[in-house]
Parts: sequence; C-alpha cells; structure tokens
Amino acid sequence: MPNPLCNSLFSMSAVVMATLCVATPSMAGPNLPTANTVEEARLAQAIAAMPEVTQRYQAFPYQLQQRLTAANNELTLTQDTAALARRLWQQAVRDVQAGNPDDRALYWSRLAMREIILSGKVGFNIAPWQRQILLTSIEQASRGMSDVSFDPKSSRRILVTGFDPFFLDKHIDQSNPSGLGALHLDGHKFSVNGKQAEIQSVMIPVRFDDFDQGMIEALMTPYFRDNNVDLVITMSMGRDHFDLERFVGRNRSASAPDNRNLMTGASLQQPKAPLFEQAAIKGQSFYEFSLPVTAMASISGKWQVNDNREVNTLEQGPMEAISLDSILNMTSVEGSGGGYLSNEITYRTLRVKDLLNSKVRSGHIHTPKVQGHDGDYEAAIVRQLTLLIETAAAH
Repeated sequence: MPNPLCNSLFSMSAVVMATLCVATPSMAGPNLPTANTVEEARLAQAIAAMPEVTQRYQAFPYQLQQRLTAANNELTLTQDTAALARRLWQQAVRDVQAGNPDDRALYWSRLAMREIILSGKVGFNIAPWQRQILLTSIEQASRGMSDVSFDPKSSRRILVTGFDPFFLDKHIDQSNPSGLGALHLDGHKFSVNGKQAEIQSVMIPVRFDDFDQGMIEALMTPYFRDNNVDLVITMSMGRDHFDLERFVGRNRSASAPDNRNLMTGASLQQPKAPLFEQAAIKGQSFYEFSLPVTAMASISGKWQVNDNREVNTLEQGPMEAISLDSILNMTSVEGSGGGYLSNEITYRTLRVKDLLNSKVRSGHIHTPKVQGHDGDYEAAIVRQLTLLIETAAAH
C-alpha cells in the first residue's frame, strides 16, 4: 500500500521525501492492536473510581454496540463509527466550553468505543484488518483530526494540540490541562487588529507507537507544506508554571512508560532517537521554536511564563543554552521540554517545518501540572493559556 504521508508530500523535493518517507506503513496507519491493550484494561478500575466521568458519554459506546451488532456491510459500519466518534469529540468540546472543565470523559469514552470494536460481535464476518480500520476511524474522529475546518472569514489561523491524560497507574483520575485547553480552544474566534482569528484543536495519544508510525508528520505536513495556518502550538502538562520550550531535542531519554506501559529503553545515560517506520529519525540534534516569546512572557497571570532554555547533552550535561548554534554539534539528551513525548511532538513538528522551509511559526507550551483533577484550578490554567495563545496570534 502507498504511504499516505508520502502521498501528502508529492510537491516536495526528492531529498525531503527521502528523509521523511523511509518506509511504507500499514493501511490503517499505526499498527493498531486486535485485542484489548493496557489502556482498555483500565476501564473497569476507572468506572469503579469515577462512574460520573466514565459514563458521561455512555450513549456513544451504547450506540456503537447496537450498530456493530446490526451491521451488514463494512462501508456503512465504517461511516457510522466515524460519525459517532466525531460526535463524541464535538460533545466533549461543547461540554468544556459550556463550563465543565474536564477532559477525562472523552478519553475514557473513546476507550469504551475501542473496546467494543476490539471484542464486540459484528453482524457480518469481519476480518482483523477491518477492525483496524474501525479503530482508526475512532481514533481520528474522536481526536478532532477529521474536524479541523477553519471559517473562510478567519484571516489568522492557529492549530493547537493537547495530550490525553497519562500516568494513569499512579492516578486513575488523572486529567491533563493541555487536553482540557485543546477542547476549550477548539473553534475559538477572537479579534486581532480588527481581523478574525480562529483556533482549531486536535488531541494526541500518549503512545510511542503512534509517534513511531508517523502520526505527527502525517498531521503536520499539510499545514507546513501549504502554509495554510499562521501558527502551530503543541501543548502538554509540565511543571509548576508555564514554560515556553525554546530548544527541543532529537532524542528520547525519559525512562517512563506510555499509556500502554511500553518503554523505549532510553535513559539519561543512553538517549535514543525516536523512530519513523522502524528507522531512526533523521534530523539535527536540536531545533528552536519561533514563538513571539517576548510578548508571551510579558503577560500577567497566576503563573509565571518562562522562556525555558534548559537542555541536557551527553557532552556537557544539563545547561542553559545561549543559542541554537551553541548546541547543534552536541548529542541531545533532553530538550527544553524534557525527553518524553511532549518534547518529541515539537521536535517532529519543527523538523517537518524545517524540511518544508515553512514560514509558519511554531513552538511548545508546557502548562502547570495537576495531580488527579481539579476543575477550578484547571479552568484557571486554561484562562491563562488562552491569553498566551491569543497574544502569540497577535504578534
């Protein structure tokens, strides 16, 4: 099967295509499982711990089960599944924007829908690869990836990404302010110098395999290739304040599991390059963001806004980088955003931007952290996050 990412790069030079398109992925994108994973296995614990969250959108898994049982052809079932998953995303967006500051119901309802596809009875003889297509439709539609549509009247366009909750074995009730922010900001319109600006959002899984299969490159390439947005901001939960992560590093080094409890084997002593279709990703050791940091760092709010230049290299250890040139010849251990997926999403994003010679500005915001879920606290984070992004858009 042709690589969908390579297809999206048809207008690029042969050198850039060779750099990105190093292998051919499966038809359904990431190698999706055909049986329940660690993520789905947590559902029972989550339902017992917070039934009001996990069952908030129970109508969507229920309707999916009904349609699965009654299905008599693949095309209709795939369309129905995608439509339900898209409605789930839209419902979560409406809920958050109506004053329910909680991203968790979307995550757990998506898993409930996945579990039904993985183990549910279907009204016709379905092959494993067909279940994978259904899983892909759930993943893309319930993450807002099929719902990105800017108003033609919006002269300034901003794409933002948030992450799912993670480290759920420590706190099954964990929320992620970046995911909450993505839901809150989806479709948000505001004025910049008398012109309409608009934000569209997508949600990213905390899973190494999705990254290794090229999810971020496939998502970002059209925007940087066509320069049809003005700003791309990736977001994740971080430390005690807001951090604008100036320098992102190539290598993984966090000895932490993803949401399927998979480990990369990387460490601070032995960092490893991330993969793209089973091959080590190519690219320089560090990239620098292009956010209007002076304006963003000057806003006032409950939390500080830091221009974070801290990196870690094998040659010099932890250090404050004075410039990109000063660290380009070193081996990255951690970027300013660390050595986990929050650093990696931005590295992959800026790498695509660089390969396509795009003028779109891009960078990463780490939000203040939260343990478990605190609606009022997270709502305050999102208010300041909104101001940060509006300020970036204005500059």
